[in-house]
Amino acid sequence: MGSGKAPYPYQRKFAINPWPDILKIETGMGKTASIIITWLYKRLLNKLQTPRRLVYCLPMRTLVEQTATNANVWIKRLVEGGILAENRRPSVHILMGGEIDKDWDRYPEKEAILIGTQDQLLSRALNRGYGMSRFRWPINFGLLHNDSLWVMDEVQLMGSGLATTAQLQAFRATLGTLHPVHSVWMSATLQKDWLRTIDFSGMTENLQEFTLTEEDRINPSVKKRLEARKPLERAEISTDKPLKIAELILDTHQRGTRTLVILNTVNRAAEIYSQLKRMKPEAALNLVHSRFRPGDRAKALEKILADPQDHGSICISTQVIEAGVDLSAATLVTDLAPWSSMVQRFGRCNRYGSDDNARVLWLDIDFNKKGAALPYTEEELKQAASVLQNLKDACPNNLPPVTSKPVLSQVIRRKDLVDLFDTTPDLAGFDIDISRYIRETNDHDVQVFWRDLKDEGPAEDEPAPSREELCTVPVNQLREADWLEEWCWDHLEKRWVRQFTIAPGMILMLPTRDGGYSSEIGWTGNREDKPEPIDRGLLLEEGIEDDRYAATGWQTLAEHNNAVVRELRDIVTGCDLPGGEWIEALLLAAHWHDTGKAHEVFQKAMIGNSVEKDTSQVWAKTSLPRVVYERKGFRHELASALAAIQNGLPDLVAYLIAAHHGKVRLSIRSLPNEMKPDDPNKRFARGIWEGDILGEIDLGDGQKLPQTVLDLSYMDLGEGLWGPSWVARMLLLRDNPSLGPFRLAYLEALIRAADWRASQKAGKRNV
Repeated sequence: MGSGKAPYPYQRKFAINPWPDILKIETGMGKTASIIITWLYKRLLNKLQTPRRLVYCLPMRTLVEQTATNANVWIKRLVEGGILAENRRPSVHILMGGEIDKDWDRYPEKEAILIGTQDQLLSRALNRGYGMSRFRWPINFGLLHNDSLWVMDEVQLMGSGLATTAQLQAFRATLGTLHPVHSVWMSATLQKDWLRTIDFSGMTENLQEFTLTEEDRINPSVKKRLEARKPLERAEISTDKPLKIAELILDTHQRGTRTLVILNTVNRAAEIYSQLKRMKPEAALNLVHSRFRPGDRAKALEKILADPQDHGSICISTQVIEAGVDLSAATLVTDLAPWSSMVQRFGRCNRYGSDDNARVLWLDIDFNKKGAALPYTEEELKQAASVLQNLKDACPNNLPPVTSKPVLSQVIRRKDLVDLFDTTPDLAGFDIDISRYIRETNDHDVQVFWRDLKDEGPAEDEPAPSREELCTVPVNQLREADWLEEWCWDHLEKRWVRQFTIAPGMILMLPTRDGGYSSEIGWTGNREDKPEPIDRGLLLEEGIEDDRYAATGWQTLAEHNNAVVRELRDIVTGCDLPGGEWIEALLLAAHWHDTGKAHEVFQKAMIGNSVEKDTSQVWAKTSLPRVVYERKGFRHELASALAAIQNGLPDLVAYLIAAHHGKVRLSIRSLPNEMKPDDPNKRFARGIWEGDILGEIDLGDGQKLPQTVLDLSYMDLGEGLWGPSWVARMLLLRDNPSLGPFRLAYLEALIRAADWRASQKAGKRNV
């Protein structure tokens, strides 16, 4: 196997059988390797009904980099061993917010492994991707709901996100996709009933479950792990006093070994870590949780995973260590947690069955103290305590099964999902809040980064953050730090603005002088803790009127259209797109997608003050360093879509044309900061005015646009002189049973990828 270890019997069977729906295997048995290496085998070597994208969804960001590193190592071994051809090597991408690796959605026909947190992946699957340009949301939405194998790991930690994954799989079955999507839910404690959501319940009885067989259990290596002794006892101390807990940790730590301490909240972990540090233990002391910047978190994990030296190591962590970290401790000290989480925590003690001095101590909860059970409920903690009272050893073979059911307080419905297809903000400028479908309502996060700002705030050219700068912070903690100055990107005003209303999923800039972060402890919310400088991003954030690929070097409209068509043909061939009608619509849209660039406003922006260019040509690209439109908010693709409808092209083609930058989709609406025509009765939207003229132009491959006077009556609701309104036409497309939101977004993603790639190649030729 690519992991470099002999496979267990179950792993051999897993690789040759159809994909199950549930993988229920005890901790420490290589579930991650089983999924990734099996996907590589099935997709790249025999294609046993396996989608081209593996979407690996983790509940905690701590594990994302580690899983990506392992995937790259396994792929490298398979290539070096001659098992996998170099030209079939899939790319591995991390989706965690900030400067996300964006190449994966530029190449929808290529195999890819996408590894990310449930916040990042589920927000993209709901068309509201956290930490990314809003104009890119629909591409991720389309690709993640077509030709993708979703794997949900450690589902006991997913909260309301688990119900969302089940609902989404049900919606794919009812709304339809162009390529199949399969979901695999994975955990040592998963029960089928956990997936019995309102729309998925009818499918749960037929879910295929994959578990260890008797052959596995008698395998010497498996047997050793399943019978690993882990003597268990309740700690007889006051568990709400950090000093007492620190003393217990030092008393139970064994020299030359690893002691792992798992606490239920970040604040509690940081407090006990600080207490231990003051006591100056000889053992190496480390802290890891979810509130670190990526670089600091990676360093902390590296220290935790390092071999203990003579004095050993003491690792303080939160639930993040439960989810798949391949780590074994001789001593485990853990807060009381729900039984499913306790089982996972036990799996981090004497994991390989080779430590004769293993020991587990659990810290009880004083339920008389308000909030002591958080982030869990009293009921689930009391249920776990009742099981622990009668348990003397946490050996895997001794553990009773998990019987509790998750409480599904927020479940997304089909209407909610369909409404999310439209990415236009409401009239107040807000988006639909999806946070309740991703995590529990008391665990919503934003991401923050720090910059050395002047008193007047960010500069006009302040770049977007890189992923390495970002730190995850709970919304409530950020609100409590009322001295902090928060800045958020405004895509309409195209500048950083003070943000006074904080919502989950936001990316916020903070002044370094305001503090709040320590490289050692992570987010502290303490103004005395000033974050150390870190390499910042290079790219600027995107505004509503930006055309990032317009300044790639001189290219006529016909040349650009022909290049996009060539790229699109390669994509649809590589994607095995079913049905000639879809391909025909895409190619027609590719030929017409930039007809609006013939607009006088666009051509003036292309030429600028240049005198060397022939103004009789229609230019799609320019060599000018910056493109500025004389009409604020100008969008050429709206002019293109109107011209398409007025010249009799199908509504699907018009939609694909309008949507190819993600800025005009289901509705046509003027923006508050637009330049208005002198005539107050003249309609206007996105820099297009009623009566604007597109002259006759060559669209490439022999196709021509006749002179067209643009008609904005399609903005109006209801039936007009030229038929249904734009909104009515687009809603019919979205709700058409043979098309639907998933297919429509997938087609949208393909044409946008072709446009990007053609523009990038034009830029390289002109460098």
